Amino acid sequence: MMGEAKENDVYEEELLDYEEDDDKALDASSAKPAADAAQAKKGYVGIHSSGFRDFLLKPELLRAIQDCGFEHPSEVQHECIPQAILGMDVICQAKSGMGKTAVFVLSSLQQIDPTAGQVAALVLCHTRELAYQICNEFERFSKFLPELKVAVFYGGVHIKKHQDLLKNDCPHIVVGTPGRILALARDKDLSLKNVRHFILDECDKMLESLDMRRDVQEIFKMTPHDKQVMMFSATLSKEIRPICKKFMQDFAALSHAHMELAGGCGVSVEFSWWWFWFSFSMLPYVSLELSVMHCCNG
Repeated sequence: MMGEAKENDVYEEELLDYEEDDDKALDASSAKPAADAAQAKKGYVGIHSSGFRDFLLKPELLRAIQDCGFEHPSEVQHECIPQAILGMDVICQAKSGMGKTAVFVLSSLQQIDPTAGQVAALVLCHTRELAYQICNEFERFSKFLPELKVAVFYGGVHIKKHQDLLKNDCPHIVVGTPGRILALARDKDLSLKNVRHFILDECDKMLESLDMRRDVQEIFKMTPHDKQVMMFSATLSKEIRPICKKFMQDFAALSHAHMELAGGCGVSVEFSWWWFWFSFSMLPYVSLELSVMHCCNG
């Protein structure tokens, strides 16, 4: 027990402390004057005049998007996808039904280069129903990427079935609940050493529960230090936001962008500016429009 407590203490030291100045900056940013409403409305019109092709996605993804009947990205997709596909750490808060799931599904599929026997992306959520839905979304958008495999793991299913799947047909993308994922990782059935994308959907639900938060933290420590972290939620309290940022590589450099959209729908997006600098300097062939789209909001 003492050894476990010491390990947890060491891990907490590795997570950067959240600065009160950042909290004040977030409050100041969310309290924008009403004069910004006109600019937000202008941005709303611009969003719906763009298409998914503007994101320079893989042809296979664009074909799947078209088959699903989508023509224009939603507000949250327009705000997040350009940063997410460049590997930036992202915290996204937006109301349900605004397309948050498609943000991490498309950005992960865009970046993953499937390697046999290696899990490249890990998605955690708090219920088996949500895990199943997310898995279906990955399968829907990867329909023209036959070499890419997706699997879902959650409690209520005999663990032997999951162990056999991982041994015989290891997926490139794993979706699951923290309890089952941790059990598989502890038993060495699920290797997380090659994970490059760590995603929490409805992150507040998992981090508010102390038991589930402990599971998420232990899973997080099993993944490489160099990875993209993305968190999504419909509600994100001031108490949970600093906990989320402790999972980010450089949360002190996060910039907060808030845009009030038509109909009163608020989208709050944060991303790491150091990733923006790195991606822009190392990938000069990426169009300027893709790299800086809406980065100036806020």
